[in-house]
Formats: sequence, C-alpha cells, structure tokens
Amino acid sequence: MKRDYIEFQERSVALAYLITFRCYGTWLHGDERGSVGRRGSNIFGEAKIKPSSTLNQIDADHLAGSPVKLGAVEREIVADAIREVCVVRGYNLFALNVRTNHAHLVVNNGGKVERMMDSFKAYSTKALRAANRISEETKPWARHGSTRYLWTEKHIQDAVEYVVNGQGGELPSFD
Repeated sequence: MKRDYIEFQERSVALAYLITFRCYGTWLHGDERGSVGRRGSNIFGEAKIKPSSTLNQIDADHLAGSPVKLGAVEREIVADAIREVCVVRGYNLFALNVRTNHAHLVVNNGGKVERMMDSFKAYSTKALRAANRISEETKPWARHGSTRYLWTEKHIQDAVEYVVNGQGGELPSFD
C-alpha cells in the first residue's frame, strides 16, 4: 500500500487511535508470543525478546501480586467504564472489545492518546473496585499499553475490523 504522504503531512493529529492495554501479569517477558522491553527491544523493525521459559519465570517471580484475569462480569464493568469516559470526555468510540487479559478500543479525540489511555484504565479500576471485583491493593493493569495512530479512514476501518472480528489474527499494518 502506498502511503499518502501529502495527507499525512497536512494533518498534525491522527484521525483516531487503536488503544490496547493489558491486565497485570498476563504477558511477561520471555512469553511464547514474544515481548518487548523498555531498553533496546522496543524499536520499530527490531527483533522482539525471544521466548524463554527462564526469563518468563524470572518475571513471574518478581510480580508484586497475582496476574489479573477478567471474567464476564469484570469485562462488562470495564466496557461500561470505557464508554463512560467517552461520554464524559466527548470521545467518539468506534469499537471496543474487552477480553480476559486485555482491552482494545478505537477512539478519536484531539487530545493526547496517553492521557486517554490513562483515563480508560483509571475509570475501569475505580469501577472494578466500586463493584468489589478487585481489592484496593490490586493494580489490574500492566504499565502503559499500545497506542497506534490511525491517520486515514482506511486505518480506522482496519482497526475496527481487527477489534471486533480479528482477535485471533495478526494486527493489521497502519503504515
């Protein structure tokens, strides 16, 4: 696919974002799915950390609490909290899929995507605690998450398709 550089350069803010955040402790370094770290292995085009049962066990041993998995009730609470953020902040939610160990959403707004993700995680945590589904001490989310910038309507369509129907396949390219 040829990138539309003129359109890209004329826009300083993405049309939308694909945001993904994981539950705490559910995807550790050394995992068979591959992983990235903050030091040298999170560079576009560079290799991921290779699967390693030793590395995975070391990370598991260093967890501050138990891994968090979301059941049906918790997934609905998180989905409702994300929808509430969108209503309160005026975000346009294109797609949402809360899974047992992560959440995907496609959303647009002119603000900072990291702040948006922080709001989704904070509202979800507050709602889970209010419903007595997690304790006050539990930190349900892994640090940060993934924020993909969607520059074209085609990117948005592909991201929505992935969030709604593509949870078993590869993430589409948004280049």
